[in-house]
Amino acid sequence: MAEQLLLDHRVTEVLATSTGGVGTHVRSVVPSLVAAGARVQVCGPRATDELFGFSVRGADFTAVEISAGLAPAADARAVTALRAALAGTDVVHAHGLRAGLVAAAGRRLAGSPARLVLTLHNALPEGGGLRRRVLEQAERATVRAADVVLAASSDLADNARRLGARDVRLAPVSAPPLPPAGRSRTEVREELGLVDDRALVVAVGRLHPQKGYDVLLDAVARWSADLRVRPAPLVVVAGDGPLHDELAARIRDELLPVTLLGRRDDVADLLGAADLCVLPSRWEARSLTAQEALRTGLPLVATAVGGLPELLGDAAELVPVGDARALAEAVVRVLCDSAHAADLTERGLRRAAEWPDEAATAAHLVHLYRELLDAPPRSGS
Repeated sequence: MAEQLLLDHRVTEVLATSTGGVGTHVRSVVPSLVAAGARVQVCGPRATDELFGFSVRGADFTAVEISAGLAPAADARAVTALRAALAGTDVVHAHGLRAGLVAAAGRRLAGSPARLVLTLHNALPEGGGLRRRVLEQAERATVRAADVVLAASSDLADNARRLGARDVRLAPVSAPPLPPAGRSRTEVREELGLVDDRALVVAVGRLHPQKGYDVLLDAVARWSADLRVRPAPLVVVAGDGPLHDELAARIRDELLPVTLLGRRDDVADLLGAADLCVLPSRWEARSLTAQEALRTGLPLVATAVGGLPELLGDAAELVPVGDARALAEAVVRVLCDSAHAADLTERGLRRAAEWPDEAATAAHLVHLYRELLDAPPRSGS
């Protein structure tokens, strides 16, 4: 039986709209918090519970519609809803800046003594102007309001310290194990229309500007014209999002060998059938896709940005962000050099074995919550 360090304490996990990593992370830690004796509540948009099933994992779910972007009227309603939901909460843990902003305001308005933990999973989006200045002010206020800031990568931690956060720590964010593949490599490749030994390149992630799929398409155009790779690899992208129509039009107009698969629940099958995984993101912290690829034994080409270099080390081909030429050259190098691909696979498996697993990630949170509960309240909390 798990040590019940949180017996009878109320823990509230808060997240904004999520279809990927943040929701997956929260879902993965709920059972361990319950096993530690906590009464767990998850607060977030109703669609997140429908997608991730927090309530079937032992948590109470309260709908609080926190959007992914700034929306003052909606934010005010979310703060009001969360204020009521925080009654009796001992620890509130917000995942992401948007959730943190609402959680800090809700705690303050409720006069709640709950300790506030904020996990930063992402950097602010690129850009300038008024929106950027508002986001920067919100980020500063939110990290200063938190009792502890957990950062998924060192660059996020450094930024939180610059903004005046009181206690900043690196957070283990482990990708939960993928379910076993349900189909063989041959079956998946046949479904995708692959014949003979044509290479399959897989990308997994939301169709969003952060993921750099425009650069990936630039790279595909380059390596499709490279005589060293014949026939040209098929690239499949598992994910949905706001850029679907734009990317689909470009793929059609340029006759690129790319298939947008939409959101998939068979990522393990796709990775098992692939020759290479590519992650062209403009920014990542502890990418779940990168972790899944290396654990699968799949060579990875990724951008050297955010937390990826510290996560991956020399276990992946790392290229400059936004550099389609470098991305294409790295993909061709892996696909054309079987010894190099095998070396990356071996390094990746060794690197993955060093990462904390799902249980260690959850145990870290249990002990952090216990530490906060045992500590006297901070002045100004």
